[in-house]
Amino acid sequence: MISTGELKKGATIELDGKLYAIMDYNHIKTGRGSAQVRIKLRDVRGGSIIEHTVQAGTKFARARVERREMQYLYSDDQFYYFMNTENFEQIPVSADKVGDANKYLKENDICEVVLYGEEVIGVELPLSVELTVVETDPGFKGDTATGGTKPAKMETGLIVNVPLFVEEGARIKINTDSGSYIERVG
Repeated sequence: MISTGELKKGATIELDGKLYAIMDYNHIKTGRGSAQVRIKLRDVRGGSIIEHTVQAGTKFARARVERREMQYLYSDDQFYYFMNTENFEQIPVSADKVGDANKYLKENDICEVVLYGEEVIGVELPLSVELTVVETDPGFKGDTATGGTKPAKMETGLIVNVPLFVEEGARIKINTDSGSYIERVG
């Protein structure tokens, strides 16, 4: 069981017979009465997002999920294929289960595949990834490191706002939670 005081983003709980991943939560204390917790939940199987408000101290059944480190191999029209790095078993994961992680995945990347029993319910990325800039406008003389930003297209198709000094072919580190530029790495 997990109580409202132990909530954290990304945790998976069972509520009304469904699996939900916690996206966000806020503790709300009003002038009178007890504190409440507003939780933003994503239905793991269906993908819908709901908001649920409960009294502080409410307990939820924690869903027993397993995270396996796997290597992303390739994708086709319907599936993304991952390989277990321990026994080399390959598993297909549907595009809806991969979700927005596809913007950061490139062949041979290591990530965690989240399983509920033997059912794949999602893919978790590391906190940051390194991608190569394949298309961006050129910087101009006088551009500074603390100046503005410009859009840049990554090798995976992701568009990121980068500082003006970043050029095509540069490798940059990107935060996978926010999709924002962190630093240039090469």
